[in-house]
Amino acid sequence: MALLLALCIALITSLFLSLFKSVDLSALFVAFGISFSVSYILIFVVLEFLIFRELDKVYKLMGKLKKKELSRIDKQKSAPLNPLRTINEEIYSFAELKQKEIDELKKLEAFRREFIADVSHELKTPIFAAQGFVHTLLDGAVNDKTVRTKFLKKAAKSLDGLDMLVQDLLTLSHIETGQIKMHFENIDLYKLTEEIFEQFEEKADRKEIKLSIEGSPRKVLVYADWQRINQVMTNLVSNAIKHSFDGGEVKVSFDISKKNIVTNISDTGEGIAPEHQARIFERFYRVDKSRSREKGGTGLGLAIVKHILDGHNSKAEVESTPGKGSTFSFKLPRVKPLEGGETEAAKN
Repeated sequence: MALLLALCIALITSLFLSLFKSVDLSALFVAFGISFSVSYILIFVVLEFLIFRELDKVYKLMGKLKKKELSRIDKQKSAPLNPLRTINEEIYSFAELKQKEIDELKKLEAFRREFIADVSHELKTPIFAAQGFVHTLLDGAVNDKTVRTKFLKKAAKSLDGLDMLVQDLLTLSHIETGQIKMHFENIDLYKLTEEIFEQFEEKADRKEIKLSIEGSPRKVLVYADWQRINQVMTNLVSNAIKHSFDGGEVKVSFDISKKNIVTNISDTGEGIAPEHQARIFERFYRVDKSRSREKGGTGLGLAIVKHILDGHNSKAEVESTPGKGSTFSFKLPRVKPLEGGETEAAKN
C-alpha cells in the first residue's frame, strides 16, 4: 500500500512539473525519485506505527475477549496522536468491566453454595433431633409417661428452634427484597433500652449478670424505625447476655454529638478474636460452632442487624478483646428536642 501510494504521488508530482517548459527530463527523474522516496517513508511510518500496530492490538484484544481470557488483558499504551487510541481504550475498559462482573458472579456463586450448605446443616439439626424423639416414642417409649413427657418437651424445643430459624430467614429475605418498608419516626433509645432490659431480666438473673444504662435517665432521641431498631437492640443485648461470663455486666451507653448518636452495647464475656470480627455479620457464621449451638440462636441475628442498619444508612461495628468482652456500636441521626417538648424534626 505504501509503494502504490508513493508511486501515485511521484507520478502526479512529475506530471505537474512537466507542465513547466523550463524543467528538463533529468530534473523530472530526480523529482520523481525524491517524491517517491519521501512519500514511501512517510506513508510506511504512518501506516505501520499509527494504524497497523494499533489494529494488531485491537485484534489481540478481540481474540482474548472471544476466548474469555479477560484477566490476561493488559492495558496498552498508545501514542497521543493515534486515531485508534480511543477504540483501544474503549475495548480495554469493556474487558475490565466484564472481568469485574465475572469476578463478582464467582463470589456470588461461592456465597450461594456456602449459604445452601449452611441452611441445610442448620435445618437438619432440629429436624433430626425432633425426628429422633418422635420415632423413639413410636417405638414404645410413649407408654412410659415420664419418658413421653420428657421426649415431647425436647421435640417441641427442637421444633421451636426450627420455627425461629425459618422466621429469621423470612425476615432476612423480606429486608433484602424490600418487602419490609422502614417507617421512620422520632424514637427514644433510652426508653427503648429500658424496655428491652425488662424482657431480659430473668435471663440475666440466671447468670447473675447486671444490666445497666450509663448516665442519668434522659431522652435520647433519634430518627429511625422503632420496630427495626427494637429488633437490633434485642439481638445485640441478647447476644451480650448469652456470651457474657456469669456475674458479669452488660452495659448500654450513648455517645451524643451534634448530628448523630452512637449506641454502644458492651459485655464482659469471652470476646471475639480479630480474625473473626470481619465475618461475624455473615449469615450462619459462628466463632465457635459447637459452643454457639449449645447457647441457642439461629446464627442469623447479626446478619439481620447488619441489614436493618443498612436500611438506616448506618452499619454495625465491633471492638473486642478475647477474654475481656466485646462492644457493638451503631450510629443513628440525632433529633434535638426544642422548647415545649417539641422536636426539631416534628417542627420541620
